Amino acid sequence: MIAVVQFGGSNCDRDAVRALTDLGFEAERVWHEDPLPEETTGIMLPGGFSYGDYLRGGAMAARSPVMNAVREAIDEGIPVLGVCNGAQVGCEAGLTPGAFTTNASARFQCEHVYLRVENADTQWTRAYDEGDVIELPIAHGEGRFEIDDEGYEELEAEDRILFRYCDEDGNITDEANPNGSRGNVAGILGDSKSVAVLMPHPERASLPQLGNTDGRGVLSGFEG
Repeated sequence: MIAVVQFGGSNCDRDAVRALTDLGFEAERVWHEDPLPEETTGIMLPGGFSYGDYLRGGAMAARSPVMNAVREAIDEGIPVLGVCNGAQVGCEAGLTPGAFTTNASARFQCEHVYLRVENADTQWTRAYDEGDVIELPIAHGEGRFEIDDEGYEELEAEDRILFRYCDEDGNITDEANPNGSRGNVAGILGDSKSVAVLMPHPERASLPQLGNTDGRGVLSGFEG
């Protein structure tokens, strides 16, 4: 069972459950003050505006009681996926390196973007081939990924960058970078390869009736 953690201010938890169940997973929302169900086989930290993004996106939710259980689950090999606000929570909680901060435009941006698959040899990207271009929506005001030089070099050396923003043809350009993220980074792995965070929303590109199912491959990573 995939536990979709609901924080005060989450607004994509229902979307996540709908997308996961459409893929055949059992999924349910779990309030952040409650324990994770014993049958939990995966954890998703969904998008939204936890605690109204006070201090900074994800900072307060990262200190929620459930995050201790999430860390214990990671130690047991349970996969964790953070999306948008969930990605911010993951970084703030130290599950992944770096930070997500205010967009270069200083505006909230809601649009479709293209991503190039940088590493297809992970459970979150194995549905794609390296170099594939997929289209996913973004909806964030603090999506710019930042990390120091040493951390960035480590991500590259360890092949932990999953996706980069690109144009429709897969070119990595400044113009294709919607928020100013360092190196056009859109998604990364944590120290544990079962942990991933990304700013774009795969759950919003998973239902056939929406006309785009490019995100299904990311969510299928919960199969292990």
